[in-house]
Amino acid sequence: MSPQILLVATTLETQEQAEGLAQTLIDERLAACAQISAPIRSVYRWQGEMCRGTEFYLTIKTTRHRESELVDRLQALHPYQVPEILLQTIQASAAYAAWVNEQVS
Repeated sequence: MSPQILLVATTLETQEQAEGLAQTLIDERLAACAQISAPIRSVYRWQGEMCRGTEFYLTIKTTRHRESELVDRLQALHPYQVPEILLQTIQASAAYAAWVNEQVS
């Protein structure tokens, strides 16, 4: 079996929010790294109304053993009332998985 890491994804309203959240999670060693995608358009229903807006997609890499701490911190820091928090376990190269583990230890 290949080594595994955890991808955590969320969206934020501004690039500055995404960068600040990424920096905090990395500084606190809850994440090894994060990528911020260019603006995306989101369409969703919120409180009975159709909404459209621009958001920034933040993808965070961590390990399973930091999952609950990272999710708790993400919920505490996130500006949205109900933030999107998606978790996906993925296979990684041994060297990359070792680096992620080292960064969050």
